Amino acid sequence: MSDFVYTPTSEQPRILHEDHEILVVDKPAGLLSVPGKGEDRADCLIARLRGPWPTVLLVHRLDLDTSGVMVFALTPHAQRHLGLQFEHRQTKKQYVARLWGRLEPKEGRVDLPLCVDWPNRPRQHVDFENGRAAQTDWRVMRYEGETTRVRLTPLTGRSHQLRVHMRELGHPILGDPLYAEGPARDFPRLMLHAESLRLRHPDGGKHMTFSAPCPF
Repeated sequence: MSDFVYTPTSEQPRILHEDHEILVVDKPAGLLSVPGKGEDRADCLIARLRGPWPTVLLVHRLDLDTSGVMVFALTPHAQRHLGLQFEHRQTKKQYVARLWGRLEPKEGRVDLPLCVDWPNRPRQHVDFENGRAAQTDWRVMRYEGETTRVRLTPLTGRSHQLRVHMRELGHPILGDPLYAEGPARDFPRLMLHAESLRLRHPDGGKHMTFSAPCPF
């Protein structure tokens, strides 16, 4: 990935919700969640939000190539509260993806431990000896020619989890620059979108669900 050139999208995040504790946005694909190493990777989602919301604080991330719902904290209390929800798997995230080939059966669970593939960072891989537990539920939405549209529910939050798990099923996510090969890679973007996020509000604990329509 050393030859990777970061050209952040000019598309701006869409604000889905804002109150005194949290900010929820629809992140465009092609934008880092946080700054990368070097000045050429300074343009990112949190930097763009910091102008209008100077107190914005990170809670979780989405991959550069993934679009969809992200929540940010606007106070240290909210950051702690939300951080614990993510840590204890009390949030519920659902993604939409398009996969290479026809995935069968129509629903199931991937349970394969993951860890970083050190010689090939930032790639992750399945490692039964050193990997951390990772589970993903899938449900086929429909078949589109020789591809499959699925809804994915990660039960854990490992790096690149959905991307590696789908590849391990033999159905990589379309347009994935790291894990797809051949014609499966030849798409204008990674076909992975964080469609919805359910959480408890840091002020009062009310359950709230935020969603953003899939752009592909």
